[in-house]
Amino acid sequence: MIRKALASLVAVWIIGFALFAITLPQPMPLTGKVSEAVIVPTGGPGRIMRGLQVLRARKAPLMLVTGVDREVKPAEFAAQFEVAGELMDCCITLGFQAVDTQGNAREAAQWVAARQVTSIRLVTTDWHMRRAANELESALPESVVVDRDAVASAPSLGTLFLEYHKLIYSWITT
Repeated sequence: MIRKALASLVAVWIIGFALFAITLPQPMPLTGKVSEAVIVPTGGPGRIMRGLQVLRARKAPLMLVTGVDREVKPAEFAAQFEVAGELMDCCITLGFQAVDTQGNAREAAQWVAARQVTSIRLVTTDWHMRRAANELESALPESVVVDRDAVASAPSLGTLFLEYHKLIYSWITT
């Protein structure tokens, strides 16, 4: 009886991991839907550039980059990502509070509430999207619409393995 239960649990884990790995979220088109803001957690290549593409394509008028290192100055950020001063001043907020995905969600939820935003586009790496969205949706009021715009990557098996377990933990704890 215990062996059957354990075998079933292992089978569910294997199938779940396989589905997680082969069905990574995809980017949203830069045509069509407009959101009130784009939220970009730091940490993976291409995330900030994708957020800036969304902003420049006018698919969101505001952007929060959450989890920025406290040492980064707005002018350094603007120079690194070739952002005009006017765009930085009007439309981009650098969030310095978060150090992990849960912190990103809390920081984003505070920012969203302060601006009374009701629709956002979450931009993060494909392998990180499910957990980031789960954490964010748990921190936001149900009335806020979260669209998922994944940055395509080529994650290693190790990255997928670790993220799958973090996602399971996130589902259990939120």
